[in-house]
Amino acid sequence: MRGPPVKEIPSGIIIVNKPADITSARVVSLVKRRTRVRKAGHAGTLDPFATGVMLCLVNKATRLAGFFLRGEKTYDATMQLGVETDTQDFTGKVIGSCEVPEGAFADEDILRAIKNFEGEGFQEPPSFSAVKHQGTPLYRLARKGVFVKKPARRIFISSLQVLDIDLPYVRFEVTCSGGTYVRTLCADIGRELGCGGHLVSLTRTMTGGFGLDRAAEPDDLEPLDSGGVDRAWFVPMEEALPGIPKYRAPAFIAEKVAVGGRLPVADLAGAPEVGPDGHMQIVDREGRLLAVVQRAGDIYRYCCVFAG
Repeated sequence: MRGPPVKEIPSGIIIVNKPADITSARVVSLVKRRTRVRKAGHAGTLDPFATGVMLCLVNKATRLAGFFLRGEKTYDATMQLGVETDTQDFTGKVIGSCEVPEGAFADEDILRAIKNFEGEGFQEPPSFSAVKHQGTPLYRLARKGVFVKKPARRIFISSLQVLDIDLPYVRFEVTCSGGTYVRTLCADIGRELGCGGHLVSLTRTMTGGFGLDRAAEPDDLEPLDSGGVDRAWFVPMEEALPGIPKYRAPAFIAEKVAVGGRLPVADLAGAPEVGPDGHMQIVDREGRLLAVVQRAGDIYRYCCVFAG
């Protein structure tokens, strides 16, 4: 006798409010267990001590990870001036210090120093980071006393706003490109002021257009096959990339996509204008996501395909 049909678990994003003192990998494990999904991955690591928005991509949506890793993120951070550590945060060994009493800096001096970091710049990955050298994460080498200097990377900080100054502590909000290290930013601001500094707390408040207002505590998650899809913390794959324009494909284009056929720009009549990166979503008549493509001259190249 055949049993009841197995309900398909959907693909999409689970928005989690990561607790402190837990790794990002552990959060993914908790999400998989609570929601009963087999395939999941996160779209941007947070340090164990950090809290805030973490996107867990489930099932087919794991293919979208690159769009979030490169995307803009917003953080609420607090730094301590006057103390430098080898990890650039409070978990590390103190390698330098100086007194920063109340009144050591005028608020205007701190504001000016912080604002200097807005816009495009370069940032050297910290020694204690997941960036790899010959296949090994830098933090593993650093723990053995091996410190590897990696080339500085281009970053962009679109906004830096001071929220509170209570020396030696400065709290600020930063909106920055993917790959920006906030603890390195704190160390750089400290050097700019001539006293050093390090990160003491960090909360990610926004990533990929999704904020804390939609994030669930890990213990509050529910199975996706029994009501979880109706919760604010679940985003269907079709709504996962709100910043990328959509093209509703006629049947013959949908058929091409399903077999990976060539997509000349001229064939996609009525396609929307793409942004600077050239990305566009292709959906079918029912709104289901078929593919994400990128314009390259007179054709669209596939980034990831879900049809077929």
